[in-house]
Amino acid sequence: MTRTVVGSVARGCDFAARPPEIAPRPRERWATGDLVVGEMLAGGAERFAVEPPGGGVSEIAAGDRLIGALGTRAATLTLVGDWRGVGDDLVLETLTQAGVLGRCTSMAVPPPPIAELRYLGHAVRDGAAVTMRGCVGPVPDRSLTAPVILIIGTSMDAGKTVAAVAIIRVLKELGLRVAGAKLTGVGRLRDILAMSDAGADHVLDFVDAGLPSTVVAADDYERALRIICAKLAAAEPDVVVAEAGASPLEPYHGELAVRALGDRVCATVLCASDPYAVVGVIDAFGRRPDLVSGRATSTSAGIELIDKLVGIEAINMFDPEVGPKLGRFLAERLPEPAGGPPQSPPSGT
Repeated sequence: MTRTVVGSVARGCDFAARPPEIAPRPRERWATGDLVVGEMLAGGAERFAVEPPGGGVSEIAAGDRLIGALGTRAATLTLVGDWRGVGDDLVLETLTQAGVLGRCTSMAVPPPPIAELRYLGHAVRDGAAVTMRGCVGPVPDRSLTAPVILIIGTSMDAGKTVAAVAIIRVLKELGLRVAGAKLTGVGRLRDILAMSDAGADHVLDFVDAGLPSTVVAADDYERALRIICAKLAAAEPDVVVAEAGASPLEPYHGELAVRALGDRVCATVLCASDPYAVVGVIDAFGRRPDLVSGRATSTSAGIELIDKLVGIEAINMFDPEVGPKLGRFLAERLPEPAGGPPQSPPSGT
């Protein structure tokens, strides 16, 4: 029996309650963020794990349909792909489990799991193509005034979400209202769900602003970032924990995010893949973080080398004793108006 699964990248369109019609559109009328329907082809992976709008996993097999969004990915360690690479055969490939769709142009060895899909058409309602941007309702302009703890990385899988989770837990133990956000990267619900599970009172990412990934034109990203900041401001948090996916120098516009947050950033945490990558980001980006974490801090040897190379405090977020260290670090950097005098640093996480 044919199944239709919706990728989490399309979570703002409520397709479960109101399934769309399907209408093919000429290739020259496709655009980033268009919601499309593809049928999984045989010959590749027997099954493909899709992240649905509620999180978790829902598998598809040959003959099943997937609703996803046309987008672009530029991952340093897994794959690179773009919907503009789709050829005359109109075969789509899954660039993420969330349902970002395009055509792979470069892959790691061994390659990550990928499903091939036959393009059936665009998702249509009332005769109009459904887009991610069109599913974002009106958002009143509002300035973000809460302090921001910014997490950046030297690469993907450097430990940014692990750091965000640890920081959110400590902030909640300090009695603060916390918002968690992923500002750049490629659509995946898993990361912000982890922030929510850690206790964040409000979470969102660029998908909530209408983008499948932030590999887009600068003005499109800046528009989405204004929506993200307005939504964060509306949540009225005491502090925002914001993750900028990948590294600031990759094409995901991390630099624009950092620049836009400006003096709202009260602490920058760099998650590094190794100690020497810390030096590389400082030299390339021209900014010293306040704290280093990530894979580079997995052992005492890594922490000692970071101290020797750059003289910046480093914390292993998996350390059972991380609570007091992280609590002191955060309490020293949060402005007092964010929550009044902080409580005593927590005894653990």
